Amino acid sequence: MSARVLVVDDEEVVLKSCARILAGGEFEVDTTTNGPDALRRVDERHYDLIILDIMMPEMDGLEVLQRVKETHPDIDVVMITGLSQIDVAVRAMKLGALDYLPKPFDPDQLKLVLERALERRRLLQENINLKSALSSKYRFENIIGASPAMQTVYRLIAQCAPTNSTVLITGESGTGKELIARAIHYNSLRKDRPFVPVDCNSLSETLLESELFGHVKGSFTGAITNKRGMFEVANGGTLFLDEIGNISLPTQAKLLRVLQEREFRAVGDTRTQTTNIRLVTATNKDLKAMVADGSFREDLYYRINIFPIHMPALRERREDIPPLAFHFLNVFKGELGKQVSEFSDGAMNALVNYDWPGNVRELENTVHRAMILANTKVIRRAHLANIIDTPALSDVDAPRTSEELKRLKKAAREKSVEEIEKRFVLEALRRNGWNVTRSAEETGMQRPNFQALMKKYQIRIRGAEPGTGESEDS
Repeated sequence: MSARVLVVDDEEVVLKSCARILAGGEFEVDTTTNGPDALRRVDERHYDLIILDIMMPEMDGLEVLQRVKETHPDIDVVMITGLSQIDVAVRAMKLGALDYLPKPFDPDQLKLVLERALERRRLLQENINLKSALSSKYRFENIIGASPAMQTVYRLIAQCAPTNSTVLITGESGTGKELIARAIHYNSLRKDRPFVPVDCNSLSETLLESELFGHVKGSFTGAITNKRGMFEVANGGTLFLDEIGNISLPTQAKLLRVLQEREFRAVGDTRTQTTNIRLVTATNKDLKAMVADGSFREDLYYRINIFPIHMPALRERREDIPPLAFHFLNVFKGELGKQVSEFSDGAMNALVNYDWPGNVRELENTVHRAMILANTKVIRRAHLANIIDTPALSDVDAPRTSEELKRLKKAAREKSVEEIEKRFVLEALRRNGWNVTRSAEETGMQRPNFQALMKKYQIRIRGAEPGTGESEDS
């Protein structure tokens, strides 16, 4: 589709030159010799770009520019200026002009300026389309789940999204807390501004402080350039702090000051910056218990807990498992190029009856794995071996000899024991906030033996050093 360009200049020779240079399929060009006629044309017809002379009788280019930007701010304007009028061109840029072109200019200069302007428009439109798609994706009614527990979550999102209130989302790992945070943002008045997520669990104290507040060059070893912090990047939008329970007490104090004063300093800087963010936080920890034992500031807790939303565990809303499973099936069907379209009754029963310690994230990974294993249109129990205690009889050939019977019985016993051990470890860790030492003490096991079980089933705590299975707060 051709770009519509209006050239405005009181010299006919300039108009003819521009029309000739831009002739062809890429541009559709109109011309006029005065400002009033240019304004009339802009009101009557859509233009992508205006090439506008500064010095014109009756109405100069600056006045035309100002009036165009007041009524049609989406139209880009490139000013034409003489070499002695550069200071006026700078004023035009402050009024909203995209660029200026000094006279005399050659065809390549004109085309380059226009191509740059149109590329900018294309990128802006792509950004608008992307934001529109994101907004649609994260409409809370598109979040899957019709259970009473999720209906409560939807109502809470609808109530808090239009406000600027701080939100605390709680729930086990894998329940979809970031999805809820994004739904709140994209249904808020800030939806056209940035949504900036920060994983507080993946960064050391020094790096997290730099990530949140930014730093200046030379403020610490490795700070070779200035870096903008997320409070600056998210200005006007939403800052999402995931796993806020992992923030150290010194960083908690600095975060509290930002929330109280709406200002902060980058690491190593003496200047104070202001910020206007909406804060949404999430955690899988019991912050009240952390306040009681002194590991989380009470004043910060009350600052972030203005509007709490609790995400239920998947085992607490089993009626949502079938629609979620089919959703993931359709997602991975496209990614993997497979024609798998259904679950056997046995497979679906296994999904619904499993406790899902990893919640929705584990269900997603399980369906993904089953899709890879499936070689027909149906996912069967045999494809879900990672979550099933023992294979279903319908999925296993009956043994023909006593030796086969013994072998199958032994395998079934070993599988059952493994599943019980794995769930024993996971449940103990979850009850104790994923702290290995407390989990071992509660179960009456020696810590090395408990860690050996973790290693056996490849259970690791996020943020733990390889081979230790221990969390940073243990």
